[in-house]
Amino acid sequence: MKALKDRILKDGRCFPGGILKVDNFINHQMDPILMKSMAVEFVRRFAGTKINKILTVEASGIAPAIMVGYLLELPVVFAKKCKPSTMENMLVTEVFSFTKNQTYTICVSKDYLQSGDKVLFIDDFLANGNAGKGMIDLVKQADAELVGMGFLIEKDFQKGGEMLRQTGIHVESLAVIESLDNCEIKLKDI
Repeated sequence: MKALKDRILKDGRCFPGGILKVDNFINHQMDPILMKSMAVEFVRRFAGTKINKILTVEASGIAPAIMVGYLLELPVVFAKKCKPSTMENMLVTEVFSFTKNQTYTICVSKDYLQSGDKVLFIDDFLANGNAGKGMIDLVKQADAELVGMGFLIEKDFQKGGEMLRQTGIHVESLAVIESLDNCEIKLKDI
């Protein structure tokens, strides 16, 4: 998606260790116009797919998931990174965060992720595929069907996309980072 790629090159910042910082337009301060355009692109890419629920994980996936849910007029569920004291009847899995270098126990209420649901997962980054693996686990526990995964930015060099695609899941990424070597952002043409 050209608008996203242009914005990454203009405003994205690279840090050692394969970190791409896009907090000034995606995951801290948000550009709602770009967010809407990305959601429109996801709707286009998953057109014809039967979906009845959008799933994401807090916190950075919520904004793009809400935009996709709004356009498709579908509910959006986000997996929580800590168990609320009021949540009962939940599905639980472990997810390692590359950015935070921390393992989270994430949970979703069985009331909101149910057997027969056709789920589209939306998130901001695809790196090693850990959040994706966690979502696969939650969806399986619910006896639902994961019909696709959409990511704003994929770090191709971290192989999470390759791993998820090998499972047969329809994975779409709007911008793919080929490398961040020497803190230079190199985008892949897709």
